[in-house]
Amino acid sequence: MPDKNTRALGRGLDKILGSPETDITSRDISGDFVAGAVAEIDINLIETNPFQPRTEFDETALRELAQSIKEQGVIQPVTVRKLGYNKYQLISGERRLRASKMAGLTKIPAFIRVANDEQMLELALIENIHRENLNAIEVAISYQRLIDECNLTQEEVSEKVGKSRSAVANFLRLLKLPPEVQLAIRDGHITMGHARALININDKEEQLKLLQQIIMDEMTVRQTEELADKAKGKAEREHKQTNFIPEHFKSKIKKLSQTLNTKVKVKRNVKGQGSVVIDFKDEAEFDRIMELFNQK
Repeated sequence: MPDKNTRALGRGLDKILGSPETDITSRDISGDFVAGAVAEIDINLIETNPFQPRTEFDETALRELAQSIKEQGVIQPVTVRKLGYNKYQLISGERRLRASKMAGLTKIPAFIRVANDEQMLELALIENIHRENLNAIEVAISYQRLIDECNLTQEEVSEKVGKSRSAVANFLRLLKLPPEVQLAIRDGHITMGHARALININDKEEQLKLLQQIIMDEMTVRQTEELADKAKGKAEREHKQTNFIPEHFKSKIKKLSQTLNTKVKVKRNVKGQGSVVIDFKDEAEFDRIMELFNQK
């Protein structure tokens, strides 16, 4: 039975270390290479990473990388974990692996390490975050997955990806924006700077209205911030004007609530326009209230 320290390493690693058939610490069944080595590995012995967050690979870019690999070789080794005798699983570097296969390579340089399933996901997400061509929404989703699936706090995420906590928080806030705005960021129609200005507007319709204006007028971030501030100020003024209940209304609302024996809410603006909302918990109470009105 594995000891306490072995169990603490995680379920995936515990399974590997606990089996004599796949014990990567045993020299006689570990294959040519052991954990910690950097070696040329047969490409066909490497499984793809089931935790790879990236699902789309640009074929043109892959062909360009394949041509570069033909001429220069694989400059940066991929990272794999050893699953057993002559069996490896990719942790990071799937683009390099795909391009190497496309280039006709039979072996690829690889750094071999030990990682359990949670670490595999974490490493794959972190590598994904550091891609140069990643858009802000993809970064935000990766941050959120680190929090949700790897049980990390925002502080821990910031330490692992080398960003400030405020930077991580700013990316995560993008996921609260309407889908239309997120798509505009993903497709490059607006920048993260534009999006951060839109976040400060609480009204979704106003956000989408400003989004269209940003795209159509090719507005700068500064122009967007100015319009967002005006929209926010307008919303705050309108909010102060709504639910303006004069004192003489309050006694009448209270009397109506007592008569109906239920909660009554009144909304009214400074122009005198408004509505009366009467609460009921079920159909029977609705019928009771309606009967009271019929008696009047």
